[in-house]
Amino acid sequence: MANVAVVGAQWGDEGKGKIVDWLSSRADVVVRFQGGHNAGHTLVIEGKVYKLSLLPSGVVRQGKLSIIGNGVVIDPWALFREIDGLAEQGVDVTPDRLRIAENAALILPLHGILDRAREEAKGAGKIGTTGRGIGPAYEDKVARRAIRICDLADEAELPALVDDLLLHHNALLTGLGAPRVDAASVLDPLREVAPRLLPYADSVWRCLDEAKRAGKRVLFEGAQGAMLDVDHGTYPYVTSSNTHAAQAAVGSGIAARATGFVLGITKAYTTRVGSGPFPTEQDNEVGQHLGDRGREFGTVTGRKRRCGWFDAVMVRQAVKVGGIDGIALTKLDVLDELKELKVCTGYRFEGREYSHFPASRVLQAGVEPVYETLEGWSDSTYGARSWADLPATAIKYIRRIEELIEAPVAMLSTSPERDDTILVRDPFAS
Repeated sequence: MANVAVVGAQWGDEGKGKIVDWLSSRADVVVRFQGGHNAGHTLVIEGKVYKLSLLPSGVVRQGKLSIIGNGVVIDPWALFREIDGLAEQGVDVTPDRLRIAENAALILPLHGILDRAREEAKGAGKIGTTGRGIGPAYEDKVARRAIRICDLADEAELPALVDDLLLHHNALLTGLGAPRVDAASVLDPLREVAPRLLPYADSVWRCLDEAKRAGKRVLFEGAQGAMLDVDHGTYPYVTSSNTHAAQAAVGSGIAARATGFVLGITKAYTTRVGSGPFPTEQDNEVGQHLGDRGREFGTVTGRKRRCGWFDAVMVRQAVKVGGIDGIALTKLDVLDELKELKVCTGYRFEGREYSHFPASRVLQAGVEPVYETLEGWSDSTYGARSWADLPATAIKYIRRIEELIEAPVAMLSTSPERDDTILVRDPFAS
């Protein structure tokens, strides 16, 4: 049985939570490998809604080991708010069920302060960060000044690490006209949270090696989406980590060849939260219709998502760059009752045609979509669990998407409920 890596193939918010939950029933271990608590997954299980930001989606299921890998940046206070919230819903997240990479970098309150101060200073040029300190935490990690979970166990060295951190951050805050941060305001909360956090810490690469040797199935869960990748996305309107499946290996400590089948999650239309280019955006009645029917509001931020037609060029690029073996197409039911549907098959800029999403920010902001128009359907697809339940025109739409993105549909989701899923190809059996 193969391991499976689940990644977003658009700008995030594709419905990964439900798909990961559906797959986690067949997995033994579920791993988050990048991002922070700026990502959000909503799970609906037997009518109960769980909203997760940092914890792997498998954590709500008994008998599954959940892992947060070294590629994730961790806000301990946000983590425990999430754990405490799940406890109120009857889910007890103990160190036996959750292991966190001891070498994962921490997000500190000062990272959020700096994040928000920089966004404010940019004014109209802001990139749409959630202001939760994700970017500054990754910057500290790359600059080799981050405080990691394992550092909390060394009380004698911690003050020096904090001083080194503040040497950099206070200079930036002063330049931005913001108040400086004193060492005690960083050290005291860390000392307070350490006894609760350290029991979860582990060499998770060893946990994964043991799982591999025991023949266990591992599900790798990505956050955000391909077009938010710091290298391959719509830079600079991106997240601060690599969101493609290749990061699953580095961000968890497992061999690259062990990640297995790559499943890309893709909405039947396109959405985006925050600033940045969006060629197929529909700032009109169509976009309003998609947003209303799809309940398009961010799980973490609550911000209204921008909506538009399906962009086959963008998803095809995500398929090729990310090594996606098949896609899970979600929210097909949102397109019900639309008389005609449009799919972007190319771009045009100043008379030149593009069959890919160019890297230049000028081109990304200026390209115009080239559309192909398809017939819509009036029958409901909501809750469909087999191809026989789908209108012929809906099947035609799906088949055309497969042709354009050059990848097969492995799964089809027709509602937030986990059982309203059509399985075409079992990723774990591939």
